[in-house]
Amino acid sequence: MSQLKQSLSPAELAKKIGEGLLSFPVTHFTNDFQFNEAPYREHISWLLAHNPAGLFAAGGTGEFFSLALGEFSTIVRAAAEETNGKVPLLAGCGYGTAIAKEFAKAAEDAGADGILLLPPYLVNAEQAGLLAHAEAVCKSTSLGVIVYNRDNAIIDDTTLAKLCDRCPNLIGFKDGVGDIELMTRIYARLGDRLTYVGGLPTAETFALPYLEMGVTTYSSAIFNFLPNFAQQFYTAVRNRDREKVYAGLRDFVLPYIAIRNRRKGYAVSIVKAGMTAIGRPSGPVRTPLVDLTEAELAELKTLIGDRT
Repeated sequence: MSQLKQSLSPAELAKKIGEGLLSFPVTHFTNDFQFNEAPYREHISWLLAHNPAGLFAAGGTGEFFSLALGEFSTIVRAAAEETNGKVPLLAGCGYGTAIAKEFAKAAEDAGADGILLLPPYLVNAEQAGLLAHAEAVCKSTSLGVIVYNRDNAIIDDTTLAKLCDRCPNLIGFKDGVGDIELMTRIYARLGDRLTYVGGLPTAETFALPYLEMGVTTYSSAIFNFLPNFAQQFYTAVRNRDREKVYAGLRDFVLPYIAIRNRRKGYAVSIVKAGMTAIGRPSGPVRTPLVDLTEAELAELKTLIGDRT
């Protein structure tokens, strides 16, 4: 197949991803941890039938941190071919500046419309260093870029404003910190210059209060195995239907989080377990993550019940 081309400008991308719920598909692996392309493509097709506003291939839920550059290109290209312009496709990007630029180029070559810039590897840095890093990645690509604020890469409102001035293709800000004061300062300062994405695990928990701060969408890992529930919950959030939102939290999301919080890394592992629970297995997680125990998987199956 001929090389796929970018179909959306950064401005178009920003508008589209803010209009609905975002899906972050898992990456399918065989039992010996190789990329399993056929079921991955089928999963992308299944997700598209449930109308996400955008797909993020090889992101955090897609185990970006475990992928070699060649695998990453194959995964993003497969997702691009399956989406085929139906919805915006973004891809993960990260590590040090030089490597992140290589991933950004690979995403562009593979047919993505944008990238999600994850934190640099390992090191903590000053605001000036985070600014230089994000600016270098933005300027290395024509794709729209969303910066992911979390862990060792927490950009403040002043730094983000400088990035917006210097990088027209910076289109989004994803929050994985939960600092309400910082989010308020950012939105007060930048308003509609960016599309704001909720990125705390599990994002549904924070969706309603974050909506009041201009965060119109969020990354739903639950969409992988309960897309109908995820969309119904999102609709309740956008309608500010507190009764339905809190019923969804009480009945499913909070018990789900209770399982997720038992071990480090379960934010990804529990999503793959959810895939197994509904009869659409996606294979194991790669190290250093670990899979849920059989008892925990059984507990998750009971929680999911007939919600499929």
